[in-house]
Amino acid sequence: MMGASDAFWRFQALLPITFWQAFTWLGDSGLLIPAALLIALALAVAPRTRPTAWLWCTVFGAGSVVILASKLAFMGWGMGSRAFDFTGFSGHTAISASVWPVALWLLASRWGHRARVAVAIFGWLLAAGIGISRLAVDAHSVSEVVAGYLLGLTVSAVFLALAHRRAHPDLRWPLVVVGLLTPLIFFPPGRPAPTQDLLEDIAVWMAGTERPYTREDMHRR
Repeated sequence: MMGASDAFWRFQALLPITFWQAFTWLGDSGLLIPAALLIALALAVAPRTRPTAWLWCTVFGAGSVVILASKLAFMGWGMGSRAFDFTGFSGHTAISASVWPVALWLLASRWGHRARVAVAIFGWLLAAGIGISRLAVDAHSVSEVVAGYLLGLTVSAVFLALAHRRAHPDLRWPLVVVGLLTPLIFFPPGRPAPTQDLLEDIAVWMAGTERPYTREDMHRR
C-alpha cells in the first residue's frame, strides 16, 4: 500500500519544475515583506483598528525574528541538525503562512465572519502549496518546510484569533488588492529578492568567518 510520503512525492512530480519555480515566488520576501507592511498601514489608518495594527506588527515581528535567528545561527555558527537535515526555518513557507491568511482576511474585511474564515483557510492552503514548491525546487528539507509552516501558522492564527475580538477593518477589496500588488513594481514575478545573500553577509560578519556555513558542511561534519 502506497504511503503518504510516496503519494506526496508522486503528486509533486506530476507538475513540471517550471511550475514550481514560478509558484514558489508567491512566498518570496520581496513580495510578502512589503505586503506585511501594507497590512500594518491599512490597519493603522482608522483609529479604531490602530491597536490591531500594533498587534500585527508585534506578532509578525516576533515570527520574523525567529526565522532570522535560525538562519543566522546556522550560516554563522553551523547550529543545525544533521539528523533532521535542518538548517533553519524555511523563510518562504513561514512568511507565506504568516502573511497570506491575514492578507486575504483583510481583503474580506467587509464580508461576513464565515467568508473571512474561508479566505483565511485558503491562505493557509496557499502557504502549504508554497511549502511544497520549496521541496520541489530542492531549496529546503522536509523538516525545514514543516517547521516553517508551523511557525507561520502560529503567527497568523494567533493574530486572527486576537483580532477577531477587536474592531474589524472596513476596507474596500479593490484597494486591498492594489496595495498587495504594489511590490510587483519593484520585484516582478520570477525575480527573487536578494535576502539570502544579505543574510549570508551578515552571518559572516557576525561570526567572523570567511564564508557562510552550508548544508554540505553540516553533512561532511
